[in-house]
Amino acid sequence: DFDDMRLSTIVLPFRLLRQDLKNLRRRYVSDWTVFNQLIVASAVYVFFTNLLPGITFASDLYVLTGKSWGTVEVVFSTGLFSIQPLTILGVTGPFSVLAENIFMLCSTSFDIPFLPFMAWSLVHSGWMHFVLAIFNAHDWTMRYVTTFSTEIFSLLNSVIYFHKAVQELQRAHDVLSLAAFLYAVTGAIGTMLVAIFLSTAESWRPLFHKYIRMGLAEYAAAISIVFFIGLPHVGELASLDKRTLQVSDQVFRPSDPNRTVFFVQFWHLPIPWIFAALIPGFIITTLFFFDHEVSSIICTIDRYGTKKPGGFAWDIVLLGITTALCGILGIPPANGLLPQAPLHSESLLHTEEEKITITIGKDEKSELRDVRRVYEQRWSALLHACAILAFISPPLQHVLGLTPTSVLAGLFMFMGQQSLAVNPILPRFFHLLTPPSELPQPSESVKGYRGIHAYTITQIVMTMLIFAVTLTKGAPAFPIIIIACVPARLLLMNHLWHREILRYVDAWACRDGTPEGDKDKKRSGNTIDREEGAEKSTESTTLQTTAKTQDV
Repeated sequence: DFDDMRLSTIVLPFRLLRQDLKNLRRRYVSDWTVFNQLIVASAVYVFFTNLLPGITFASDLYVLTGKSWGTVEVVFSTGLFSIQPLTILGVTGPFSVLAENIFMLCSTSFDIPFLPFMAWSLVHSGWMHFVLAIFNAHDWTMRYVTTFSTEIFSLLNSVIYFHKAVQELQRAHDVLSLAAFLYAVTGAIGTMLVAIFLSTAESWRPLFHKYIRMGLAEYAAAISIVFFIGLPHVGELASLDKRTLQVSDQVFRPSDPNRTVFFVQFWHLPIPWIFAALIPGFIITTLFFFDHEVSSIICTIDRYGTKKPGGFAWDIVLLGITTALCGILGIPPANGLLPQAPLHSESLLHTEEEKITITIGKDEKSELRDVRRVYEQRWSALLHACAILAFISPPLQHVLGLTPTSVLAGLFMFMGQQSLAVNPILPRFFHLLTPPSELPQPSESVKGYRGIHAYTITQIVMTMLIFAVTLTKGAPAFPIIIIACVPARLLLMNHLWHREILRYVDAWACRDGTPEGDKDKKRSGNTIDREEGAEKSTESTTLQTTAKTQDV
């Protein structure tokens, strides 16, 4: 445990990297031994939920980065791999916001070329990732980062997805007729609702055969997307004007017409700006490390029943390599995706029987129980990444070009809903709207909801403030605000909320090896010492009294 280690051991260079390398040798072969139709369905699901949002970000980046990055760059970057098979990589919404603002500063304030400056920023970010991995930064994440910050970050991602959906519909409103726009709104809402409805198919028993229900649930998003892509081409709807994805018809060439190869001559940037790129490099590192760590942790939590060892430190090394390489190639870097990573784990959940031994007195009894667990394998990540890379080819890009942007808006809403549905903030928000007489008792140690409500409102307000910052010129600094929530939770909120309330809403912060867990151990130890001292004092007094009585 973290609290049992000396500081010199914690920061011992390469400790986690050596440990992860041993773990990778133990698990790598077994990661390829499991393959079934659920894994194929998961690959299809992750393919749609990764590629289509990435292309939408590409359309934003194409406009807001002066054609520097487009569809081919985002698709090329998205088809990358990870050491941990459940982690999904791709171009994220927060990074898109960050890159758009860096381009604006380069073009309006700094008067320097965007791609060389971004290349140096990503190269600096690359070596910073190496430093984090070498000095075991994952240990510090597990010790200090709590669910207060991760829930805010997850909620921020959901809000960004809903905001992207609204932006797509706003753009459609600007270029489409009224009838076409009304259909676009209908198609977006329909894409979301059909996907949500089909995802519940396994609960439709006794309707349909179980394999039909399983297929509908596993391919819910894909079925909804394909249906609403084809629907506008049928009957009278075919006459409506449409706004579809912008794709390239060129064979693997950069989107910028002034570029001929995927390579940036980054050494031509003036030396002062090379050092100035350390600032965005640090911000990108902060965002990527936090995003990647959170997505990797969430997709392997106890809910998913993972058994195999992780590889967090090597993941950060690989992320540093790909980040620097993307900068040199002039493409946007990919990192751990939310909500795609936990949605990937959700799509791999299955029920299996596990033998459990129960001890009753001196007797031991074994019984079989159904447990929910994910398939820990690499096939789904490999298949989805290869499929995405295949869409660099012009024929498949033409197929993507048939996709109405209203379908993307619907997919954004579906992904925002799926991420929000598993965020603990949502049920606590519903508790805010519930009359006190209808609320259940939180726990034996927490008697009321006032502190819980205040904690939830604080998280929501913080999320809205961070989102508001992403809409201003200060957007590049928003990852720093998220990181600042970590010390604020540990140093400030302990004085504003009762201990038992924090334990109820943020149990992750109270587990063994964390500062609050250490405090609990000391308190319990002091309590035990006082009780033992009281017992010894009582025994001593009794012995003295007995001795005096015998003397008399």
